[in-house]
Amino acid sequence: MTRMTGGQAIVRSLKQYGIDTIFGLPGLQLDHFFNALYDDGNSIRAIHPRHEQGAAYMAYGYAMSSGKVGTFAVVPGPGLLNTTAALATAYGCYTPVLAITGQLPAGAIGKGYGLLHEIPDQQALIAGLTKWCCQIGYPSDVPDRVREAFKQLRSGVVRPVEIEMAMDTLGVITEVTLLDAVDDYDSPEPDSDAIEAAAKLLGKAANPLIVCGGGAVDAGSELLELAEMLQAPVISHRMGRGVISDGHYLSHTLPVGHKLWPDVDVVLVVGSRAQQQLQLWGTDDKLKVVRIDIDPGQMVRFGRPAVSIVADAGKALASLIPALGKHNNKRPSRQDELTRLKSSTFAALRDKLTPQAQYIDALRDALPEDGIFVDELTQIGYVSRALFPIYRPRSFLSSGYQGTLGSGFPAALGAKVANPDKPVLSVNGDGGFMFNVQELATAVQHGIDIVTVVFNDGAYGNVKRMQEDDYGGRVIASELRNPDFVRLAESFGVSAARAKTPEHLRGELEKAFGRSGPSLIEVPIGKVPDPWGVSLPRAKARG
Repeated sequence: MTRMTGGQAIVRSLKQYGIDTIFGLPGLQLDHFFNALYDDGNSIRAIHPRHEQGAAYMAYGYAMSSGKVGTFAVVPGPGLLNTTAALATAYGCYTPVLAITGQLPAGAIGKGYGLLHEIPDQQALIAGLTKWCCQIGYPSDVPDRVREAFKQLRSGVVRPVEIEMAMDTLGVITEVTLLDAVDDYDSPEPDSDAIEAAAKLLGKAANPLIVCGGGAVDAGSELLELAEMLQAPVISHRMGRGVISDGHYLSHTLPVGHKLWPDVDVVLVVGSRAQQQLQLWGTDDKLKVVRIDIDPGQMVRFGRPAVSIVADAGKALASLIPALGKHNNKRPSRQDELTRLKSSTFAALRDKLTPQAQYIDALRDALPEDGIFVDELTQIGYVSRALFPIYRPRSFLSSGYQGTLGSGFPAALGAKVANPDKPVLSVNGDGGFMFNVQELATAVQHGIDIVTVVFNDGAYGNVKRMQEDDYGGRVIASELRNPDFVRLAESFGVSAARAKTPEHLRGELEKAFGRSGPSLIEVPIGKVPDPWGVSLPRAKARG
């Protein structure tokens, strides 16, 4: 046992689990925690953004790009409330984010005294956005509670967790016994009968197809082996991009998947909701669904599948591969067929989506294959989900179905902190970028060298187009008055340029990736073709 404060107990317990970075903002209720970070010789790097939302999105990007736990620390009440959009994103995208929150003095919690940052029942509020949360009562309880937090983060369904401690308890000095880290977490074994049933169904399929999502991100080799056995196209949207390299003939995005969907007789869904396919593209009695997911709640999300396998994707696929070998039909290579289909589909998309496709070419040409691309809710971002080739897992970051506008730039900063040796490219619209523009200061202060592109159309472009095209020109609250983004970036100490064409952008990107320090490139862009229904098809294809 060692005498230490509650804050020191948290810091030293986090170190036991390999936490090396915390994104956070200090404040009265966290004084003893930040003192502990300082007193520990800054062995955990503290990166302080300019807004709590930025801190949580940085933790999200850190975790999403690396698979490690992303950690942030904020004061209670409004500080924690400012992080909730990012927590919702991490929750929806199954991302391991640890929130550390201060609290009022222990004797004042829940009393309604009107103390600084007090809100009613903070634990109840945060419970809906986390897998698990707890208020730590005393410093000696810290090691066990931190151990439980990491158990929750690393076992079963991965989602964010939160721990909090009263401000005075963080400063209490008492005897604390630190606990060794535990890294052997329970994981359900795939049911052997379900594996056998899935193998028989897939083996006899005439036109199998695989849909993969973020739940398969660490099972790429197993997924590719299975896909090659079946000669089954692998379709990914956002979270599954790069699980199978787009350089492989079996890897495809939604437009190709939509064309294949009417003839599919068995679909294997691995770590994905498959909402586009099962809800929007349609099903019928001829389509059999096999699902692999660690989350049992996904199994009946859009109807009951023919076979359910509740397990980690890697474990399930590793069991399915030998079972399939016993039942699989002889299958000729579909390389020529699928290569032609991808080529013709992309050619048609490029014709319809000019200039987006040309700008995406410039972005892809400049970003090395191992670079990390962070999309946003902007016209280039939408099209990138279909047309931007991705070659490695964890190199296409998105906010998933939450669609949290403004998340991209701070998430990219977090990704760069987690991957200092990889180039990181953040693509933004002018509307979303202004949500967290202040984090340019964080990039400079902490030497986070990312390249940021801001496509500026002077509007919430998607909203304005719908107002013009779908609602008879009723344009309201969608036009924007923007700063000069180049001069604004330069005022923060960021290298900046303006590029007016795709070729000009390509040149500026090469310069940006070739120098040290953060860079920003503004791209003035007018109204562009509607991507919906083209690069992200939603039309019913069967049933």
